[in-house]
Amino acid sequence: MTKTAAKSDARPMYRETGTHLFGVGQSVRLKGGFRQSVQLPGLFRITALLPASEGLPQYRIKSDEERHERVTTQDNLEPAGKSSVATPVRSPRLRNGKHS
Repeated sequence: MTKTAAKSDARPMYRETGTHLFGVGQSVRLKGGFRQSVQLPGLFRITALLPASEGLPQYRIKSDEERHERVTTQDNLEPAGKSSVATPVRSPRLRNGKHS
């Protein structure tokens, strides 16, 4: 388990490496960054939990404003509501490349 503190919250958040913090159906926002040159829709909905890439859980996300889905890692997402606290979600187990 690692201990991380959210920037906007003084309380530490505990999570296991590779644990999904968001669940299917949850609304999230993409964090802004210096490489983000295109204006993205504000809200996205988690449509699927994906296996980790380089130790970071991945998600499939969709905006109602776009026709396509995106794949991103957990470090690029934040809860849609500022008061929302992300809680770990049990990751689906993969068996032979398929969810069980």
